[in-house]
Amino acid sequence: MSLQSTDQVADLITRIRNAVMVGKNEILVPTSKLKAGLLEVLTKNGYIASYDIIEGTPRGMLHVVINEPGTIAKINEIAKVSKPGRRVYSAADDLPTIKSGRGMIVVSTSKGLMTGREAKKNRLGGEILVKVW
Repeated sequence: MSLQSTDQVADLITRIRNAVMVGKNEILVPTSKLKAGLLEVLTKNGYIASYDIIEGTPRGMLHVVINEPGTIAKINEIAKVSKPGRRVYSAADDLPTIKSGRGMIVVSTSKGLMTGREAKKNRLGGEILVKVW
């Protein structure tokens, strides 16, 4: 298995989605700042339980705990919105809501990764990376 992926976020999202579908509660993925930032947003909003950075050579790993053993995963669906072949950008006023506000989007703004609600509140637009509910 190669440690290099062309789309890091898509790889992380696919691994999380596959783990949820088969009932796994934790995964290991190669680390990057973008993945760690995305996991921080998902953890802060309660979609995953926790994550840790495991230092290593030549590259560290992220240990992601999706849900605690014996509990149900809070992620029903997770999907990549902006892709390498089709980037999706949005102004602050045009950011979409997911499942009537029960879900969220993760936006890459000039101030870093944040949820769609935070981006609207801070009047920041950007690239819509992920939608989760």
